[in-house]
Parts: sequence; structure tokens; C-alpha cells
Amino acid sequence: MLPKNLPRGIWMLGFVSLFMDVSSEMIHAILPLFVVGTLGASAALLGLLEGLAEATAQISKLFSGVLSDRWGSRKGLALLGYGLAAVVKPLFPLATSVESVFAARFIDRVGKGIRGAPRDALVADIAPPQLRGAAFGLRQSLDTVGAFAGPLIAILLMSVLMFDLRSVMWVACVPALIAVALLAFGVEEAPHREQGEKKPGFDLRTASSLGRAFWEVTAVGAMMMLARFSEAFLVLKASATGLSNAWVPMVMVVMSLVYSLASYPAGALSDRVGRRGLLVAGLLVLIVADLVLAFGHSIISMIIGVALWGLHMGLTQGGLSTMVADTAPKALRGTAFGLFNLASGLALLVGSVLAGVLWDVSGPAATFLAGAGFAILTLLGLSWVKPRQPQHEQG
Repeated sequence: MLPKNLPRGIWMLGFVSLFMDVSSEMIHAILPLFVVGTLGASAALLGLLEGLAEATAQISKLFSGVLSDRWGSRKGLALLGYGLAAVVKPLFPLATSVESVFAARFIDRVGKGIRGAPRDALVADIAPPQLRGAAFGLRQSLDTVGAFAGPLIAILLMSVLMFDLRSVMWVACVPALIAVALLAFGVEEAPHREQGEKKPGFDLRTASSLGRAFWEVTAVGAMMMLARFSEAFLVLKASATGLSNAWVPMVMVVMSLVYSLASYPAGALSDRVGRRGLLVAGLLVLIVADLVLAFGHSIISMIIGVALWGLHMGLTQGGLSTMVADTAPKALRGTAFGLFNLASGLALLVGSVLAGVLWDVSGPAATFLAGAGFAILTLLGLSWVKPRQPQHEQG
């Protein structure tokens, strides 16, 4: 199933995501080694750094989405976010202390937060309503290609450059600059507010204007994030199964590869059969993945569980974004994506903390069984939601 009739801007946004993810994941794949091994930081400090950075990204998404609606410019804010991430990349190889790495990581995540909601709203503005699922699926698929290509390129470069981590991080600056250039010169913004239409605020009236359907989708998305906690636990499961440390990073490559291959077909199929059925299928796959990971003790069963996890991501992530675009008013899409991302991020944080506590107290099986339980609760919640299939644009 190949992408057809999608606007050029959707392809450009997909490749923007791909190149920036290649750059970011090249650095993130080796950053723990750099911070702990080269700079001598503790694992606890590394964890604090990562947690604060991701929290910053989620908060930034909310405000950038609101601003994109008020200012009437999605591309400008997206370009600011991608530009910040590109400008800060050289600070990683130049870093000589944990504090300088933290500053670079903080600015990088602010950039990610700024670009997220305006970019997703831009996809919704550009894509024809009848092809919206395919558009979000294609962008997600290309984004995920970057997510698994980045670590692979980093591994290859480390072998070629004799494990010179700073040199690898310098190379990672190049795809970030390509991403910014593609966005600046390859994407034209579509108007999303009628001339003379009042600028939206950020208050209870605006929140109520988003409508019940949007808030239902947001609630389902948050419940799903409780079920699908951090992928770091997939890595821990791989290590607990007996996979050697040299091969443990390949777990994320397997998950991302399946995720990438499934995203576009799932999005295109949702345009034809509806979003809800794909979400149900994705949740059922997640339940099976959790059961395999809970009760499997071999490397083969672990790989199968990880692959199913990636299939779940492909079936659901683009679909959730499409449902936000389907249910939110056109002039408030930036705000809608910001609120949705904030709720999902907070739920993911809570789910990951619960997963970690269960892992320490009762072991891996309890963690994945709890995930299956939350997935079942999400299925029950989804039965109350009837997302509309877009037939025409609404302002």
C-alpha cells in the first residue's frame, strides 16, 4: 500500500521529522555513554536530566499550540522549534561538564516541545480530510524511520571513528540542518482561520469550544499512555531475558522498524474503515504483547513481544493524532494538539513510575500484566467514544 495523492507538504514534513530524528537519536543513543563514561556523572543524575528534559518538552507543546492558533502561524513556530534543536546540537560535542550537557538537552527538548503541536496542526491543515489518516500515518512512519536509523548510524560511525563520541555527535549536526532547510523552503502554510475571525484565547471558554468529542479522545489517549509506559522497560526486559549488552540496543531498532512499517498502512486504512476499529485492534495487540512479555522467558519470545509492541504503536499513534484533528475545530487545532500531548505526556510519566515500582517490588511479569490491565480499561473507555469520520472541513 503506497502513499497516493498526498500533498507535497505532507511529504516534506515527514522528511523534516526523519532528518531531525536521525540527528537526535544519533546523539541520544550515545549520550548516556558520554555523560556517565566521559564526563563521570552518576546514573541517577542522568535519570534526573532525562526526566526534566522530557517534562519540559511536554509543557512547551501546550503553549506553542495555543500560540500557533493565536498568531495564525504554524510554520513559524515549527521552524523556531526545529531551528532551536539544530542550533543546540553542536553544544553536545563541545560540552565539558554535566551542566553544559543539561543546558543543551534542556534547549533541545524546548525545541521539540515548541514544534510538536504546530507541526501536527500543520499536517491537519494541509491534508485533505479524506486522506488525513494517511497523512498522519506517513509522517509518523518517516519519523520512526529516523528513530531507528539514527542509532544504527551512530553504531556504524563509532566503529569507523574508533569510538570517538564527540566526532559522532558532530556528524549528527548535519541532518538537523537538512531538516530545518526542508521545512523553511519545502513547506507552504495553509490558512487555518477565516479573515476577521476572532483570535482564540486560552481559558475555560476556549477549552469548552474544543467540544466533548475532543476531550473523549484526549481521555482515551491518556488511558492508553498508562497502559503503554516507557519503552525503557522493553530494554530492561531484554537484559533480564539474557540478551548481551552489546545487542540490547537492537531491541529498540526492532520495535521502531515494525512501528515504521505499520504506521502508514494503518493510517490509510483508517481513512477507509474508520479510526475506532484500528484503535481497538492496536489495544488488542498491546494486550497480547504484554502477555508475551510477562510470561515469556526466552529471547525469541521477548523479540516477538517487542515486535508486537511496535505494531501496537503503528496502529494507534497516528490514529490518535488523526482523531484529534477530526474532532477539534480548525482554528483551535494547535491548542488541541498541545492539550492532548500534555495529557498524554503526564499519563506516560505516571504509567512509567507505576511500572518502575511494580518492577522493583514484584518483577517484570507484574509490570507487563498491569499494562495489559490498563489496556483492557482503555478498551472499555473506547466503547463510549464515537469519533466522527471527517466528511468536510469545519471552522
